[in-house]
Amino acid sequence: MQSALTKPSLRINYAVDEMNTTIAQLKLKVLSNVSEVVGHALDLRQSLAHILEILSRELSMKRATITLKREESPELAIAASHGMTTQEQSRGVYRLDEGVTGLIFTTGKPFVVPDVSKEPLFLNKTGARAIEKDGLSFLGVPIILHNKTVGVLSVDRLFDTDVSFEEDLQFLTVLAGLIAQLISLNDQVRARERVLLQANKSLKKDLSGKFQSFFGLAQSPVMEKIQKVVRKVAETDATVLLLGESGTGKTLVAQIIHELSPRSRYAFVQCNSAALPESLLESELFGYEKGAFTGANENRMGRVEEADKGTLFLDEIGELSQSIQVKFLRFLQDRQFERLGSTKTRSVDVRIVAATNRDLEQGVREATFREDLYYRLNVFPIYLPPLRARKEDMEMLVGFFARKFSRKYGCNLEFTRNAIDALKNHPWPGNVRELENLLERLAIMWEGGPIGFSQIVPYISHAPRPQGPTDRDLAASPSQGTEDTLQDTEKRRLIRALETNSWVQTRAAQELGITLRQIGYKIRKHRLEDMVKTRRRGQGFQEIVPPPSVGAE
Repeated sequence: MQSALTKPSLRINYAVDEMNTTIAQLKLKVLSNVSEVVGHALDLRQSLAHILEILSRELSMKRATITLKREESPELAIAASHGMTTQEQSRGVYRLDEGVTGLIFTTGKPFVVPDVSKEPLFLNKTGARAIEKDGLSFLGVPIILHNKTVGVLSVDRLFDTDVSFEEDLQFLTVLAGLIAQLISLNDQVRARERVLLQANKSLKKDLSGKFQSFFGLAQSPVMEKIQKVVRKVAETDATVLLLGESGTGKTLVAQIIHELSPRSRYAFVQCNSAALPESLLESELFGYEKGAFTGANENRMGRVEEADKGTLFLDEIGELSQSIQVKFLRFLQDRQFERLGSTKTRSVDVRIVAATNRDLEQGVREATFREDLYYRLNVFPIYLPPLRARKEDMEMLVGFFARKFSRKYGCNLEFTRNAIDALKNHPWPGNVRELENLLERLAIMWEGGPIGFSQIVPYISHAPRPQGPTDRDLAASPSQGTEDTLQDTEKRRLIRALETNSWVQTRAAQELGITLRQIGYKIRKHRLEDMVKTRRRGQGFQEIVPPPSVGAE
């Protein structure tokens, strides 16, 4: 009598169960390996070829193709293959409705060819599959993304004849879903690349314009020297320290250095050391791990990681606190750091450009700025001169900004000779930024005709009286002769603005483009207090004139 295990039917069932277990394990292994490809791949064709390689290795598959619709034409073409030569793959081009591949694409449904020698729709265009004596099975499933067929996955028979075609198709359908996700990921990356490429083109175009305004318009010897220095240091990886007053163009020069450097195709990342409190600056610079502090709900990289292979621009470096200076010094020495809440040391390859309007040497003497950090930053210092030290560039800069704002506001800004001379003689405490703001304000207030000396007086109170004949705008009124003084002109404009605005100083100051404190100073300067009080009382109002302050205009 046979035992239960020796009965033929039970032995067969046991063998089938064992085979099914092996196939299930193979499926899981293949899908696991393919999932890793989907999660890390960026090159689509290379990744698709890798997936087919996994099928071949794990399932002993002889031949397979992944066919995708071409973007430029209504055709299907093999994007990746296994078991084919390059020449055979190049022949795999189909119309959308051609052959078995076209049928699967148009219907969006799987298709099985039990014997390709007996299927008229099987075209064998690649010539890779020889029609064998016993025939060859072929299976294909659609690759569907967002409910739309984007391609076809086709293979020769995967498993042996004891496994049903349905089993094959179910597995291939799952695999096609993973391939669809890979295609989606690739599409997103390509879309982002297009956006970044366009942004990069716009940035380069904008930077080109800024470069022209900063260096192209410069005629002063000091700016010509700086231009040569910037071009030379940009080619290196040396740390650059930009020094100079606010508004001299330190941020722009940092961008120019990056754009002229070999790192220009990578990120230019800016961090303003004075814009954030100390508690946030460290996490902003070095990033943090999830749970590092209240509100840290996810891992976040800092500015130094964002700038990897590119340039990190640290503005207002002189404002760093002592504790941040210590941590940043270590980063400068070896380009290593730890995220907030992490013990893992990370390394980056970044070029450092720093800027400050403070005297760091004085900070070192006063012990507010670390001496070792100062010497680490001061590898290649570049001092950007104030606008008052490069008067030769004033006329070119005025012309540049005048054209810029004339286009923007639809006006025609022109300046008389006396106005240009007054602009040259102004000390410009705000430098180029102040000049640009003034030109924009004049464009907004423009009412026609050239801008004369008297029209810029409210904006540059330190301007000396023009030499020679006065501007035509000063002669426009009979009471404004060539013997009029600047004081008389300013007083008349002040009275006219007050009268126009019912002696309300706030409104008059707005019309003149000055502050309430400045108009109060000018009222006292021209001894108009009694006139203002009398006129205001006559209209039933009382307005307090702001007290004078040190340095008031």
